[in-house]
Amino acid sequence: MDKQRIAVLGSTGSVGASTLDVVARHPDRFEVFALCAATRVDEMLAQCRRFRPQVAVMADEAAGRELARQLEAHGLPTRVEVGPSAVDAVASHEAVHIVMAAIVGAAGLSSCLAAARAGKRLLLANKEALVVGGEVFLAAVREGGATLLPIDSEHSAIFQSLPEDPASWDERVEKIILTASGGPFRTRDPASLRQVTPEEACAHPNWVMGRKISVDSATMMNKALEVIEARYLFGLPPERLEVVIHPQSVIHSMVQYRDSSVVAQLGTPDMRVPIAYGLAWPGRVASGAQALDFSRLADMSFEAVDSRGHRDRFPGLQLAWDCLRAPAGTTAVLNAANEVAVAAFLDRRIRFDQIHALNLATLEAVPVSKPRALGDLLELDGRARRSAEAGIARLP
Repeated sequence: MDKQRIAVLGSTGSVGASTLDVVARHPDRFEVFALCAATRVDEMLAQCRRFRPQVAVMADEAAGRELARQLEAHGLPTRVEVGPSAVDAVASHEAVHIVMAAIVGAAGLSSCLAAARAGKRLLLANKEALVVGGEVFLAAVREGGATLLPIDSEHSAIFQSLPEDPASWDERVEKIILTASGGPFRTRDPASLRQVTPEEACAHPNWVMGRKISVDSATMMNKALEVIEARYLFGLPPERLEVVIHPQSVIHSMVQYRDSSVVAQLGTPDMRVPIAYGLAWPGRVASGAQALDFSRLADMSFEAVDSRGHRDRFPGLQLAWDCLRAPAGTTAVLNAANEVAVAAFLDRRIRFDQIHALNLATLEAVPVSKPRALGDLLELDGRARRSAEAGIARLP
């Protein structure tokens, strides 16, 4: 079997590091062609020393110069390139078979589109490609003949639980049920959420994640974005998408069929499982994750997200269905507003409970028209961000 050459976009983040961990376990199957990161020079240098990629891309110019200097000092042959266009270039490079899209936020949209148009096997850990890109992104996947495989644990679980033939999904499936851990504030008094610190919000009880997605989990905005992503990935209407809180994070999501049977995917909360599935699909390879020990497995529990307490704790979740029923492009506004709001919270410029208020105000302030190309998406994203930044000063 010829080795599959991989470009890891966002290699120094948690998903990127987990991807490289899986790749390292199968040197006979995979080799790293390119690594891409933003500013983390030391981590990128260590990855280059271990995996010897042909290309290393740094989004930040100063970081790229420093990486090039250090690579030369260590006698490493990896070529350094700089900037977003270089990320797009490696995502669509003719030598690359698999692209792991793990750049956080709307910044990863352009490279996802490049990989899709080039017909790559695209492992999508960047949910914003669908939340922001929507039909524009799906059109690029179709036109390029790309293979789109979800890497979010929930969407990978759904994909593994669906029939093999996508044409049968609408007829055979009653609904998709995404599970949510509830994050660190599942049982916290909603009235106390205004006092939440960034450190508390980033302390997820089950998963090890970056700061932005950890905050999204604490607000359950991550689940709102995942509902939107599921709508585009699997084609079911919003009313057939459901969320249930499952604090143990053992069942990663479920599919309920027309006959009322439910198929679920279970596993330990380890991103290497969906990553390994995406790398090897339709086969399977060892991920390095621990297997479930059913003899020690605690009782599994589930909670409705529409209970009064959870509605007060997680008001942003409902925005997923509201935005999906609104004009095309509304989901991109929600994503941009939330990125600004989370960054402001992490910088201690707004309170935790003001994240939802800022998202809601931005949705109300920004008019949308159907985006038809990347330029339209970026223009809408920019307007939403400017509106959100301006809205910070108006928060009570």
